[in-house]
Order: sequence, then C-alpha cells, then structure tokens
Amino acid sequence: MARKKRPKVEERELQGFKHIEAVAQLLSRLHEDGCARDKAGNRTLHYDEYCMQVLLFLFNPIVSSLRAIEQASQLKKVQKILGCQRASLGSLSEATSVFDAERLPEIIGELAAQLKPLHHDPRLKDVQHALTLVDGSLLSALPKMAQAMLLKEQTGSGLVKWRLHTQFEVERYVPLRMDLTDGSGKGNADERSVLQKQLLPGRCYVLDRGYAKFKLFNEIHAIGSSYVCRIRDNSHFEVTESRALTPEDHEAGIVSDQMVQLGNRTSTNSARMDHPVRVIFIQTKPHPKRGKSGGGSAGHASDGWLRIVTNLLDVPAWVIALIYRYRWTIEVFFRFFKQVLGCRHLISHNENGIKIQTYCAIIACLLISLWTGRKPTLRTYEMICYYFSGLASEDELLAHLNSLPNDPNIMP
Repeated sequence: MARKKRPKVEERELQGFKHIEAVAQLLSRLHEDGCARDKAGNRTLHYDEYCMQVLLFLFNPIVSSLRAIEQASQLKKVQKILGCQRASLGSLSEATSVFDAERLPEIIGELAAQLKPLHHDPRLKDVQHALTLVDGSLLSALPKMAQAMLLKEQTGSGLVKWRLHTQFEVERYVPLRMDLTDGSGKGNADERSVLQKQLLPGRCYVLDRGYAKFKLFNEIHAIGSSYVCRIRDNSHFEVTESRALTPEDHEAGIVSDQMVQLGNRTSTNSARMDHPVRVIFIQTKPHPKRGKSGGGSAGHASDGWLRIVTNLLDVPAWVIALIYRYRWTIEVFFRFFKQVLGCRHLISHNENGIKIQTYCAIIACLLISLWTGRKPTLRTYEMICYYFSGLASEDELLAHLNSLPNDPNIMP
C-alpha cells in the first residue's frame, strides 16, 4: 500500500505569528551562534531562525514534521514574520549538530522572570521558600533506522529513552529548568545527582522517595533551602521527640509528628544527617505492588503510611502534608507538556536536538502563560493551535481566554 502523501503547507492556513514574534527579540542574540565554522560566510539558517521555526512547529498542527517546516519556510509570510530565508531540509537536519542547546536556558530564565505568580495558597503562608517540585519523566523516541538496528543488536530494543529532570515552581506554574539525560538513571543520569548540581537557595524542594538520600538532604539544607520528601517504608530512624497533634493535623490524616535521627548512629559521616529533621506519618490506603500477572497497584507498594521527612521544623504538620500533595501538580504539567512537546514526533533524534525541541517547548509554555495570565492547559493550548491554523478567529480565542477563571486552581 502506497504511503499517503502529506499535503503541502499553505500560507492561508497559518496565522497568529505576532504572538510568536514577541520572543524573536530575545532569540536574536543567538543569531551568530554556530557560525564560526562557516568560513565562506554563506550560512542561511541561523540559530534564532531555527528556534522560531521549531516554535512554528509546536504551535501549528499543520506544520507536523521537519519537511513541513521546510515547506513553511518557502512561504513569503513566514519569511517576513520570522525574518528567515527558505531553509533546506539539509540545513534543518544539520542544525542540531551546529547549534548549542545550552544557550536556550538563559532565554527561558528571562521569560520566566516576566511571569507573575498565578496563584498563592494562603494555607502556605508559613512557608518562606518558593515551592519547587522535582521529578523526572521518560521520553521514548524511535531513532533513525541504522541506530535502531544497532541498538536492537546490542540491547534487543529499538527504543532510545531519555529522562527529563524537572524543577517546577508551583506559584508561577512554570518549569525553572529541565535537564535531559539518558534514561538509565545511573551515574550522571541519576536523578539525585542531577538535582545536587542544580540546587538553588530559597527553595522548598518537594520530592518523592527516589530522591531520599542523606547527602542530598544535607546539601539542600546547607544552601539555604528546605525539603519535603517521602522516604522509603523501610527507612531506619530513632525518635528523639514526639510532637502533639492538632485537630487540623488529625483531619489531614496525620498520625504522628516526630523529631528523629535518620539512619544508624554507627553509620559513616557521609551517611548521616548534619541537621535536625522531623518525620510525619500520614495514613493512606495500603496497596501491593502490581506484578507481571496483574493485580495490585502500579508503582511501588505501600503499607498504608506515608513517611514524610522535612527540615521545616516550625511549620504545622498538616501544612507539610499539604505541601506533599502539591507534588502531583508536576504530573499534571507533564501530561500537558508532552502534548506541547509533540513527543510522539521528535524532529531530531540526537541528544542536542531533543534538548533544543524540549527548551523550545518550555518557551511555548511560558508564552502561553504570558499571553493568558493563566496556567497553561491542554484546552487553551488546543485553542491557540486552532487559532494559528486558521480554524478559530482572534475573537474566538479571546472569548476562550476571558472564560478562564481568574484564580486558577493549581492543586490537582
């Protein structure tokens, strides 16, 4: 059966460029990046232009592939607004080996700085640090045929996996940074090692039990930040003081609030905590781990108790439980982000190319928040895509934005 030919991108199908154009000035500083080896001075595709074309791909369902980007670049309207010439398929393919993805985080930082808090939970007034969720997500991409064949011979798999290590600020509903590593979770790809290298002061890091590590806790405390982290069910600690529970604590399902000494006293110095901590027990529904034969629950097993460790000593226990509940916000964001990223169709399969697409997707999320003053949602993203593809008018887009609540609920 012959493969169905994709329709060409028509100029009348594209609109809404003025919104993407707003970021062009920030990207313009990258114009000469990657030109050092262009001795002949005839490079026609520059870094800022490539990023603008990736944004065009992310916001326009019609522009659905690298070849579609090439077709769109032939349109006079696209060339005028994006300030670029026609980009050949060869230039677009080569771009990910010429341009350095690590120049984009500075652009992301400047855009993020323009965001105002979208929501503040008054129940968190006693938490002085910015609530920052930390997690990782796997992307699977089908590589080029030769690479897939090589991997299949070596590992029996044709999939390449990457892990996005994300720090996500709750109040502004925006990722502070995303770091891409291989999906092995070992060595430099270990999620705790990645976070240790990127710690910031003034943050309250909300972590799941995969991040539970004394050295990481000590470094977070030393840099002037705090943490709220679930620890494993078999974690060892000695209780040094039991705290009285309030009615609010009981209502939140808390059964104990204790000052503890984590680990064994006979442990080496590198495996000890160097600051006081407390452990809060929260009652939850127990579940076994699902086996290959089915039954049980996905993920890790639970004995019915959440054990939350924190160096926040003066915050009510029920607030600590609330902070940990916010951890699921990042899962909601990941689902949205993967829609924007188009992770089912990566336009590059090398690490630097995936980074560029990932960083451009973060820029797209930031632009949605800046344009709307709301948290980015799938419905809003879809509406913007309808607008960019000519299916929705500007009045219809504005009507959708005006219908969004002024005080978005960011708790899942």
